[in-house]
Amino acid sequence: MAEVQSSGTHEVRFRDAQGKDHCAVLSVRHATMTVRPPIGKQRKYRHQNLQIIHAEELDPPEGRVPVFWKLITNLPVATHADAIHKLQWYALRWKIETFFRTLKTGCRIEELRLATADRLANCIALCCVVSWRVSWMTMLGREVPKASPAAVFTDAERQLLERTAPESKQKLPRDLDFYVRLVARLGGYLDRTSDAPPGTTVIWRGLSRLADLVEGARIAETPSSETYG
Repeated sequence: MAEVQSSGTHEVRFRDAQGKDHCAVLSVRHATMTVRPPIGKQRKYRHQNLQIIHAEELDPPEGRVPVFWKLITNLPVATHADAIHKLQWYALRWKIETFFRTLKTGCRIEELRLATADRLANCIALCCVVSWRVSWMTMLGREVPKASPAAVFTDAERQLLERTAPESKQKLPRDLDFYVRLVARLGGYLDRTSDAPPGTTVIWRGLSRLADLVEGARIAETPSSETYG
């Protein structure tokens, strides 16, 4: 691949572990290569014509590891645009990993002990919705922090979250970022100035506590005669 000429450049934007924004310009090279199985298995397995994509950062800043992606795919990559398309897919990998981490660690689907496949499938489907909401809320809070919170939270959820806000936060704009951070605080997020944006772990913990608060408020507002029949 070192002998392959660059087909062009591609710009990617990302955040580091501290939440700081970065922009990297990558030099893109792609080529078709034949990958052969081991000598002893060449009669059993066919040779594979695969597409190799290398995307290496140009002029990386000091103090940060350069971005260098090495991809192998059996999908067609004939042009620079095709290579960029595959790089854009790869850039979504972390979001996919985060979704499944939420599904496994937050929803704990691997600990389910249901008796039938249908029940297991139904429970996993429900957990997928929960995991999606956690991932969606986390990403939305980072990408469009000034958006309307009504798109994410109900009136009851916003009212309860506002009551949990510390005095130092009361005068902040009541945008999406304000409420997402309050949810994260319920999950253990410290919300210091130097802290990175909240991640899925504190979001799912916070949403679990928020659900309890909403249910507790509903029960408190229900007349006792209705509660006990």
